[in-house]
Amino acid sequence: MGPRIERLKTRPDFLRVASTRKKWAAPGLILQVRSHPADDKTPRTGGFLRVGFTVSKKVGNAVQRNRAKRRLRAIAGEILPRHAIGGFDLVIIGRRTTLTRSYAKLAGDLIKALNKLGIAAPNQTGDASGGAEEREAQ
Repeated sequence: MGPRIERLKTRPDFLRVASTRKKWAAPGLILQVRSHPADDKTPRTGGFLRVGFTVSKKVGNAVQRNRAKRRLRAIAGEILPRHAIGGFDLVIIGRRTTLTRSYAKLAGDLIKALNKLGIAAPNQTGDASGGAEEREAQ
């Protein structure tokens, strides 16, 4: 199994990830990455990821922003345990197209971003859909 997933919840955590300026923008989402700090109060190992989600007001009203965050949480919950390595903080930012992009394409966007940022699991780089095509075809 892949890394355990925890949540980023406080603004300073989000700002720390953004300060590294290591990100990848895909049509459906933006992924920001930061490795776990060595000087953190709780020692971090490679066994888990911390993930935060954010969607700005540019995406739409509160209902649309919440829908975008739900879609991103669902994609992350499915893709990250199988396709990411542990030891990183991630922030997934929703875009306007997050609302209308198909599930399979959003999954592909996240996998491609993981590959481009070098945090994809080594044996999982081939399948860009995460098996989402089969679900969408049903």
